[in-house]
Amino acid sequence: MARMDDYLNARKIAVDTLAAQPFEAIKGRSGLESPAENELRIPFLNRVYRVTYPEFRFEDATGDGAEIPVQEQVLILHYLTGGSTAVTEEFIAYREIEGAAFYFSSFVKRAVDPLKKVFGRNADSLGKPASILGGTPIKAGDAGFEFHVLPHIPVQLILWEGDEEFEPEANILFRENIADFLSPEDVAWYAGMLVYRLISLFYQHQ
Repeated sequence: MARMDDYLNARKIAVDTLAAQPFEAIKGRSGLESPAENELRIPFLNRVYRVTYPEFRFEDATGDGAEIPVQEQVLILHYLTGGSTAVTEEFIAYREIEGAAFYFSSFVKRAVDPLKKVFGRNADSLGKPASILGGTPIKAGDAGFEFHVLPHIPVQLILWEGDEEFEPEANILFRENIADFLSPEDVAWYAGMLVYRLISLFYQHQ
Protein backbone atom coordinates (compact mmCIF):
# COMPACT_ATOMS: atom_id res chain seq x y z
CA MET A 1 0.00 0.00 0.00
CA ALA A 2 1.31 3.43 -0.92
CA ARG A 3 2.41 5.69 1.93
CA MET A 4 1.48 9.35 2.25
CA ASP A 5 5.04 10.29 1.29
CA ASP A 6 4.57 8.37 -1.96
CA TYR A 7 1.42 10.33 -2.79
CA LEU A 8 3.06 13.65 -1.96
CA ASN A 9 6.05 12.78 -4.14
CA ALA A 10 3.74 11.72 -6.99
CA ARG A 11 1.86 14.98 -6.59
CA LYS A 12 5.07 17.04 -6.81
CA ILE A 13 6.23 15.21 -9.93
CA ALA A 14 2.87 15.76 -11.64
CA VAL A 15 2.77 19.45 -10.67
CA ASP A 16 6.30 20.02 -11.96
CA THR A 17 5.39 18.32 -15.24
CA LEU A 18 2.20 20.33 -15.71
CA ALA A 19 3.69 23.66 -14.65
CA ALA A 20 6.13 23.40 -17.57
CA GLN A 21 3.25 23.16 -20.06
CA PRO A 22 1.04 25.96 -21.43
CA PHE A 23 -2.25 26.34 -19.60
CA GLU A 24 -4.24 26.33 -22.84
CA ALA A 25 -2.74 22.97 -23.83
CA ILE A 26 -3.75 21.42 -20.50
CA LYS A 27 -7.23 22.89 -20.69
CA GLY A 28 -7.70 21.84 -24.31
CA ARG A 29 -6.88 18.17 -23.87
CA SER A 30 -8.64 17.79 -20.50
CA GLY A 31 -12.13 18.78 -21.63
CA LEU A 32 -12.52 20.93 -18.50
CA GLU A 33 -13.91 24.44 -18.14
CA SER A 34 -11.88 27.49 -17.17
CA PRO A 35 -14.12 29.95 -15.28
CA ALA A 36 -11.24 32.33 -14.62
CA GLU A 37 -7.77 33.02 -15.98
CA ASN A 38 -5.34 30.20 -15.17
CA GLU A 39 -7.98 28.22 -13.31
CA LEU A 40 -9.72 24.92 -14.03
CA ARG A 41 -13.15 23.89 -12.77
CA ILE A 42 -13.23 20.15 -12.05
CA PRO A 43 -16.51 18.42 -11.14
CA PHE A 44 -15.53 15.19 -9.38
CA LEU A 45 -17.89 12.74 -7.67
CA ASN A 46 -20.60 15.29 -6.78
CA ARG A 47 -18.07 17.89 -5.64
CA VAL A 48 -16.46 20.74 -7.58
CA TYR A 49 -12.78 21.60 -7.31
CA ARG A 50 -11.01 24.74 -8.45
CA VAL A 51 -7.41 24.19 -9.48
CA THR A 52 -5.00 27.06 -10.10
CA TYR A 53 -2.19 27.19 -12.65
CA PRO A 54 0.81 26.95 -12.36
CA GLU A 55 0.69 26.10 -8.64
CA PHE A 56 -2.02 23.45 -9.07
CA ARG A 57 -3.49 24.33 -5.72
CA PHE A 58 -6.82 22.58 -5.11
CA GLU A 59 -9.80 24.29 -3.51
CA ASP A 60 -13.18 22.74 -2.81
CA ALA A 61 -15.69 25.05 -4.48
CA THR A 62 -18.65 23.16 -3.02
CA GLY A 63 -18.50 25.51 -0.06
CA ASP A 64 -18.24 23.24 2.98
CA GLY A 65 -14.47 23.51 3.35
CA ALA A 66 -13.92 19.77 3.12
CA GLU A 67 -10.32 18.63 2.84
CA ILE A 68 -9.45 17.25 -0.59
CA PRO A 69 -7.74 13.86 -0.24
CA VAL A 70 -4.25 13.83 -1.73
CA GLN A 71 -5.11 10.58 -3.54
CA GLU A 72 -7.84 12.42 -5.45
CA GLN A 73 -5.48 15.29 -6.21
CA VAL A 74 -2.85 12.92 -7.62
CA LEU A 75 -5.42 11.10 -9.74
CA ILE A 76 -6.74 14.36 -11.21
CA LEU A 77 -3.23 15.67 -11.85
CA HIS A 78 -2.33 12.47 -13.66
CA TYR A 79 -5.47 12.86 -15.76
CA LEU A 80 -4.38 16.39 -16.67
CA THR A 81 -0.98 15.16 -17.88
CA GLY A 82 -2.51 12.62 -20.29
CA GLY A 83 -4.77 12.65 -23.29
CA SER A 84 -2.56 12.70 -26.36
CA THR A 85 -4.66 10.29 -28.46
CA ALA A 86 -8.13 10.61 -29.93
CA VAL A 87 -11.04 9.74 -27.65
CA THR A 88 -12.63 6.41 -28.57
CA GLU A 89 -16.14 5.06 -28.03
CA GLU A 90 -15.23 1.44 -27.23
CA PHE A 91 -15.18 0.10 -23.67
CA ILE A 92 -12.85 -2.57 -22.31
CA ALA A 93 -12.46 -4.59 -19.11
CA TYR A 94 -9.69 -3.82 -16.64
CA ARG A 95 -7.75 -6.93 -17.66
CA GLU A 96 -7.52 -5.55 -21.21
CA ILE A 97 -5.58 -2.47 -20.12
CA GLU A 98 -1.91 -2.88 -20.94
CA GLY A 99 0.08 -3.57 -17.78
CA ALA A 100 -3.03 -4.10 -15.61
CA ALA A 101 -2.40 -7.75 -14.71
CA PHE A 102 -0.12 -6.83 -11.79
CA TYR A 103 -2.82 -4.64 -10.21
CA PHE A 104 -5.84 -6.83 -10.99
CA SER A 105 -6.24 -8.22 -7.46
CA SER A 106 -6.09 -4.67 -6.04
CA PHE A 107 -8.69 -3.54 -8.57
CA VAL A 108 -11.04 -6.36 -7.54
CA LYS A 109 -10.59 -5.60 -3.81
CA ARG A 110 -10.99 -1.84 -4.22
CA ALA A 111 -13.89 -1.77 -6.65
CA VAL A 112 -15.52 -5.01 -7.82
CA ASP A 113 -15.90 -6.78 -4.46
CA PRO A 114 -17.32 -3.74 -2.59
CA LEU A 115 -19.77 -3.13 -5.45
CA LYS A 116 -21.06 -6.70 -5.22
CA LYS A 117 -21.10 -6.76 -1.42
CA VAL A 118 -23.27 -3.66 -0.99
CA PHE A 119 -25.50 -3.74 -4.07
CA GLY A 120 -25.34 -7.34 -5.26
CA ARG A 121 -28.44 -8.63 -3.49
CA ASN A 122 -30.60 -5.69 -4.55
CA ALA A 123 -29.48 -4.23 -7.87
CA ASP A 124 -32.22 -1.58 -7.76
CA SER A 125 -30.54 -0.05 -4.69
CA LEU A 126 -27.77 1.22 -6.96
CA GLY A 127 -30.18 3.56 -8.73
CA LYS A 128 -30.43 6.37 -6.16
CA PRO A 129 -26.72 6.88 -5.47
CA ALA A 130 -25.97 6.48 -9.18
CA SER A 131 -28.41 9.27 -10.06
CA ILE A 132 -26.82 11.58 -7.46
CA LEU A 133 -23.46 11.10 -9.18
CA GLY A 134 -24.97 11.73 -12.60
CA GLY A 135 -24.95 8.12 -13.72
CA THR A 136 -26.79 7.37 -16.96
CA PRO A 137 -28.65 4.02 -17.12
CA ILE A 138 -27.34 1.59 -19.74
CA LYS A 139 -28.88 -1.64 -20.99
CA ALA A 140 -26.62 -4.17 -19.32
CA GLY A 141 -27.00 -6.65 -16.46
CA ASP A 142 -29.71 -6.20 -13.85
CA ALA A 143 -28.42 -2.67 -13.25
CA GLY A 144 -25.97 -0.72 -15.37
CA PHE A 145 -24.81 2.89 -15.31
CA GLU A 146 -22.28 5.03 -17.12
CA PHE A 147 -20.48 7.73 -15.14
CA HIS A 148 -18.49 10.67 -16.51
CA VAL A 149 -16.39 11.25 -13.42
CA LEU A 150 -13.77 12.97 -15.58
CA PRO A 151 -14.63 14.16 -19.11
CA HIS A 152 -12.73 11.78 -21.38
CA ILE A 153 -12.66 8.63 -19.24
CA PRO A 154 -16.20 7.47 -18.46
CA VAL A 155 -16.76 4.31 -16.44
CA GLN A 156 -19.52 1.73 -16.82
CA LEU A 157 -20.68 -0.28 -13.80
CA ILE A 158 -22.69 -3.42 -14.53
CA LEU A 159 -24.31 -5.52 -11.82
CA TRP A 160 -26.00 -8.93 -11.91
CA GLU A 161 -28.11 -9.55 -8.84
CA GLY A 162 -27.45 -12.66 -6.78
CA ASP A 163 -30.01 -15.06 -5.33
CA GLU A 164 -30.14 -18.37 -3.45
CA GLU A 165 -28.52 -20.18 -6.36
CA PHE A 166 -26.03 -17.68 -7.80
CA GLU A 167 -23.65 -15.18 -6.24
CA PRO A 168 -23.79 -11.55 -7.43
CA GLU A 169 -21.54 -10.61 -10.31
CA ALA A 170 -20.22 -7.23 -11.38
CA ASN A 171 -18.13 -5.76 -14.15
CA ILE A 172 -16.48 -2.37 -14.49
CA LEU A 173 -15.59 -1.15 -17.97
CA PHE A 174 -13.40 1.72 -19.13
CA ARG A 175 -12.86 3.67 -22.32
CA GLU A 176 -10.45 1.87 -24.60
CA ASN A 177 -7.89 4.68 -24.40
CA ILE A 178 -7.96 5.14 -20.62
CA ALA A 179 -4.29 4.10 -20.40
CA ASP A 180 -3.47 7.32 -22.25
CA PHE A 181 -4.78 9.24 -19.24
CA LEU A 182 -4.11 6.99 -16.23
CA SER A 183 -1.75 4.20 -15.26
CA PRO A 184 -3.25 0.78 -14.40
CA GLU A 185 -2.74 1.55 -10.70
CA ASP A 186 -4.53 4.89 -11.11
CA VAL A 187 -7.41 3.16 -12.92
CA ALA A 188 -7.86 0.80 -9.96
CA TRP A 189 -8.01 3.80 -7.63
CA TYR A 190 -10.34 5.63 -10.02
CA ALA A 191 -12.85 2.78 -10.01
CA GLY A 192 -12.55 2.37 -6.25
CA MET A 193 -13.21 6.06 -5.62
CA LEU A 194 -16.39 5.86 -7.67
CA VAL A 195 -17.63 2.69 -5.99
CA TYR A 196 -16.93 3.92 -2.46
CA ARG A 197 -18.65 7.24 -3.14
CA LEU A 198 -21.69 5.29 -4.35
CA ILE A 199 -21.60 3.18 -1.19
CA SER A 200 -21.33 6.28 1.00
CA LEU A 201 -24.33 7.86 -0.72
CA PHE A 202 -26.31 4.63 -0.42
CA TYR A 203 -25.91 4.58 3.36
CA GLN A 204 -26.59 8.32 3.64
CA HIS A 205 -29.95 7.96 1.87
CA GLN A 206 -31.28 4.80 3.47
